[in-house]
Amino acid sequence: MSRVQLALNVDDLDASIAFYSTLFGTEPAKRRPGYANFAVASPPLKLVLIENPGNGGSINHLGVEVADTDTVDAEQTRLAEAGFASVEERGTTCCYAKQDKFWVEGAPNGERWEIYTVLSDSESFGKAAVVEGEGSACCA
Repeated sequence: MSRVQLALNVDDLDASIAFYSTLFGTEPAKRRPGYANFAVASPPLKLVLIENPGNGGSINHLGVEVADTDTVDAEQTRLAEAGFASVEERGTTCCYAKQDKFWVEGAPNGERWEIYTVLSDSESFGKAAVVEGEGSACCA
């Protein structure tokens, strides 16, 4: 399994869940206070909604979810060989999930992409709660 992840800041989580549930014909796979994610089968997409009033409609972060840590490692090696800088995070908790991942840096417009696999579910959001106006601490 591999799918693109799009994490959006939203002003109103309930209204956004209603919209995306209808748009993609599926309910959220996970919902927590200020957070929801959808595992959309077609097109293959992990849509993450992070309630961040005043910043709705903007991208929080981008990513690619992969099947396992071996794939994370292979992608990190491949991208390092191509000259891309990365920041590794193993066993980290982010977006209510324990993950192995790395962040790819150096895109022409400054955006960072995470390449990650989910190891297990978590009851906490991550390193810190969402700070209003600043996105999330673990995914910013």
